[in-house]
Amino acid sequence: MRTAPIILLVAMSTGSCFGIAGSEVPSSDVSQAAIGRVKPALEEALQLRGLRYGSPIFLRIFKEPRELEVLIESNGMFEHFRTYEVCSISGHLGPKLRRGDGQGPEGFYFVTPGRMNPESQFHLSFDIGYPNAYDRYHGRTGSALMVHGDCVSIGCYAMTDAGIEEIYALADAALRGGQPFFRVHVFPFRMTPCNIEGHRGSRWDAFWRNLQEGYEFFEREGRPPNVRVVAGKYVFEAS
Repeated sequence: MRTAPIILLVAMSTGSCFGIAGSEVPSSDVSQAAIGRVKPALEEALQLRGLRYGSPIFLRIFKEPRELEVLIESNGMFEHFRTYEVCSISGHLGPKLRRGDGQGPEGFYFVTPGRMNPESQFHLSFDIGYPNAYDRYHGRTGSALMVHGDCVSIGCYAMTDAGIEEIYALADAALRGGQPFFRVHVFPFRMTPCNIEGHRGSRWDAFWRNLQEGYEFFEREGRPPNVRVVAGKYVFEAS
């Protein structure tokens, strides 16, 4: 009997799994200046919420209604800190399939220190890691899919410069604080039963229901899951 292939997408949350423990987070004059501008206000806002600047982070992006959520770890759980408007998204609902299609990816991604780009032509940016193991399994192509500033997008998730400065600062602090990578989960919309039913009949129905499993895992557990790809599907387990 042939065993279905298992592809590791996101390993356990230790630096050694990726060989990046202690990896240097890149920096530039632009990133240092941006972080200097926003760090004091972020520290104050976090403290008021009982959260700490430099704690691990987790991001969720929703194409509808064009939102990026930043969640901060506290006592082993991830708590919502802020929601930012995604200033510009190209394409339509559904995953990215090929280079040049103008689509933003949907799925489960992660950012290591080497994917931070403090010298971006779009102010500041980080590469979410498309294509991941799932995308490669399904033959999807493309590269350099970013969250960045400058409010212009062809397949990326573009923020205002003010927004990306705060998001980038929180990510930079988390990585420098010891988080080996942070997860970025990208959904077409909030994966509630009502929203899923509202899109019944879409060509992406099965794909979105698979994404819904990962969405519901976090809603239930308060921590994002580890993600594997088994026989072309996402599989979720406790981190």
